[in-house]
Amino acid sequence: MYNTLIPFPAGFWTSLGHLGIDAQDIIRKGRLPNTLMTQQAVTVAQYFAIWQAYSDLVGDIAKGIVSLASAFETAKFPPPVLATYHAGSYREALSFMARYKQMCPPASMRIAEEGELCTIDLGWGQPEQVGPAILTGITLAFLLELGRRGTGRPLSARSIEFTQSMGDVQVLEEYFGCRVRTSSSTNRMVLHRRDLDRIFVSNNEELMEILTPVLDKTLEEQLSSSSFAETVKQLVKQSLAEGKASIHVIAKELGMSERSLQRRLADENTSFKQLMTEGKQEQARAYLTNPSLPIKEVAYLLGYRDQNSFYRAFRQWEGETPLTWRAEHMI
Repeated sequence: MYNTLIPFPAGFWTSLGHLGIDAQDIIRKGRLPNTLMTQQAVTVAQYFAIWQAYSDLVGDIAKGIVSLASAFETAKFPPPVLATYHAGSYREALSFMARYKQMCPPASMRIAEEGELCTIDLGWGQPEQVGPAILTGITLAFLLELGRRGTGRPLSARSIEFTQSMGDVQVLEEYFGCRVRTSSSTNRMVLHRRDLDRIFVSNNEELMEILTPVLDKTLEEQLSSSSFAETVKQLVKQSLAEGKASIHVIAKELGMSERSLQRRLADENTSFKQLMTEGKQEQARAYLTNPSLPIKEVAYLLGYRDQNSFYRAFRQWEGETPLTWRAEHMI
């Protein structure tokens, strides 16, 4: 399974307002499309660009981590994360989080309990996909915040390690309540195991019984989907109107090399050229069902320099002209 579209919480944009940051500043700083704030999922490249832009705007990484972790409203979390707040205990909530973290790549999460300690390690799906330092810090901060808000207690970590520089470490030590080490070989948070037994004041067994099967089904469907080609095609279709549907751009969006992209597509018995054609054909059909779009505009949105080129391509796909197809398929 290779999931490259990452669910992105709308609550992030709301939280920025609480911190006095204009969401448009993130868009401009990250050189992102204006439509990003209305998207429910983003690419790996866009995901990293959002967090890097936020990091650049707040200045100090540590302060950015603590500010956002504190300001993010619980109710604004996406369903898989929000569900964890209704678990029976901190242990159950963390286990739940680790399972559903699979729905939100590229970071992965591993939990191990031994003696009096609980160790949480964060990793990245691929060597070339290492996120901004602030993203790693935010992830660990949210996991501790989960315990604090769920139990209603000011829990502290036992120790924190980061592989990257994190700005004002003292700010982080005050927030996590422990020593913070940077330039480590791993990204890790160690908790007191006794805290995992603490009951969640927000526990709702009936709601968990409703949410768990739904989330399990979503996760199962996502994990069973192995079509990397479909993901590439979706990115091609998103990029057509921007005139950026090239293998170079798509590979960059996926955080991988062009060669790796071509190899993955070959493994699924297809090619970028074929997916480009299929993407244009599918988008053409979608555009043509909108009577307000002139044929010339449809051609432009698909990346054709002139209307005649679009006509020739469409006749090859459908065996008829765009005008004839539109007349036959209008409701």
